[in-house]
Amino acid sequence: MSDLAVQQVPGVYEPSLFGTYSKKIGMWLFLLSDSLTFGALLYAYTYGRVSTPNWPTPFHSESIRNATLMTAFLLTSSLTMVFAVRSAVMGNAKAQRLWLFATMACGLGFVVLHGREWTNLIAEGLSLPVFPTPPGGAGSAEFVNVTKSVPQFAATFFGLTGMHMVHVTLGVVYLGVIALRKWFIPVLLGLWLVAWLGTPSYSPFHYGADVLLVAAVVISLILWLKPKVYDSSDVEVAGLYWHFVDLVWMFIFPLVYLMSTRIV
Repeated sequence: MSDLAVQQVPGVYEPSLFGTYSKKIGMWLFLLSDSLTFGALLYAYTYGRVSTPNWPTPFHSESIRNATLMTAFLLTSSLTMVFAVRSAVMGNAKAQRLWLFATMACGLGFVVLHGREWTNLIAEGLSLPVFPTPPGGAGSAEFVNVTKSVPQFAATFFGLTGMHMVHVTLGVVYLGVIALRKWFIPVLLGLWLVAWLGTPSYSPFHYGADVLLVAAVVISLILWLKPKVYDSSDVEVAGLYWHFVDLVWMFIFPLVYLMSTRIV
């Protein structure tokens, strides 16, 4: 038997980076890398706008009203997320869950409105070659001409707004797991079924709804391998992600919608 003994010195640990916990540092690093992705997409859209003489301005009052309502949903969700974090820090689990539900509801409202916007634009002729062709009419001449004459507009528009919509969707899933843990899995499967059956087959959301199915499978594996009760630090980290998503939209809304509005 060895005579060496392991001596444990209480209180002697390597100090946390920047004086905060590792989950928060990890989220900040993720958001830093994610900001590069959105920065590249915003740059691509801006470069196309500046370098193309006849950059289209296809959005009318209906699209602007819809996008403004979407912005209101996100701004409201930022406020409810602040209240959720505050309730978590104070140890009020019931209020924390209710504020998380309110944030998720605003996020879902944003996604539904964005889905309606995409569906209307695709039906009117603003589309990508990978999108299925809507049945019936060929769409309005204005949007069809935009797709043919300036194809980079549709590519950058759907790429930028689609990436942001995926982030909002995953954010809602993230908050749902923190609020309900394993009980959110059947809710997520129900949302997937509603999205799959409630969207037309030519809509990208008919197949995009599979993101929810994949998320349900991944969450099931995570909660099975490492079940846990999420504390106030988890809520705070989720709040960082949610506020980042909201901040990105504050760049997309004026750049993509307001500056591409046709004034008549």
